[in-house]
Amino acid sequence: MTTRQVERSSWAFLLPYALGTLVLVLIPAVLTLRYAFTDFTGLGSPQFTGLDNLRRLRDDPFFAASLQASAFHVAMAVPLRLFAAVALGLLLAAPRRGGRWYRVAVYLPTVVPDIALALLFLWVLNPIYGPLNQVLGAVGLPQPTWLATPWGARVGVVLMLAFPIGEAFLVVLATRRAISNRLYEAAALEGCTPWRQLVHITLPLLAPVLVLLAIRDTVVMLQVSFVPAYLLTDGGPGNATLYLPVYIYDQAFEFFGFGYSAMITLALIAITLALVAVQVLLVRRWRVLR
Repeated sequence: MTTRQVERSSWAFLLPYALGTLVLVLIPAVLTLRYAFTDFTGLGSPQFTGLDNLRRLRDDPFFAASLQASAFHVAMAVPLRLFAAVALGLLLAAPRRGGRWYRVAVYLPTVVPDIALALLFLWVLNPIYGPLNQVLGAVGLPQPTWLATPWGARVGVVLMLAFPIGEAFLVVLATRRAISNRLYEAAALEGCTPWRQLVHITLPLLAPVLVLLAIRDTVVMLQVSFVPAYLLTDGGPGNATLYLPVYIYDQAFEFFGFGYSAMITLALIAITLALVAVQVLLVRRWRVLR
């Protein structure tokens, strides 16, 4: 096969992904940017309104509540998911009997559809017959009405999203296995305890991966929180789980404010980029201080 034929074959394999990116990402992005400055309702021709949607966004109390709910969600979910992925990845990195089945069990919730997982957690978090409250009651702990209070609903959504951590788990697992055991053998000969090996060898070598996973989870928790919030709480109670994707959906498909929802989408993208930029700057600052 000639070089030209190899190049053509490569482009042929890439073509479906290029078309998917064009249809599902680039075209919607352009339309969102266009509609953000119009009064488009989905039923007629959009009329250009300038910065009216931006002014409305500034004065919208529901947008402020949605922004606050998303901030709480990211602050709770990202550290919990990252801690679970790192802990399980390090725990299951060493060869052990039945280890492959444990690894499958950790990864399995990731391939479960979000809708199925949300319906499962509606049963798990049920205050009357849910298994979580039954276990809490059996050991003498309080049994919250999870989805009926603002903080209970927030914690319930975070608990659900603490299970599908398969991608981060595999990344941590692979990175830990790539670390040479000679480092740990040398540290043990020097009298270094397992805890000190974790702090001074494992975590520093995992640091680049942990930064990448933290940035990735920040983006995911901001933008892919629609299904659990919509099915578990529908944004309630008291707008406690009215995350930005939920508010975008409500404005577009319940109130037919496609133009305004496009502006909220741009705000969500801007907030995501700002948070990622802050994380990158903090990491660079930390490296300089070291």
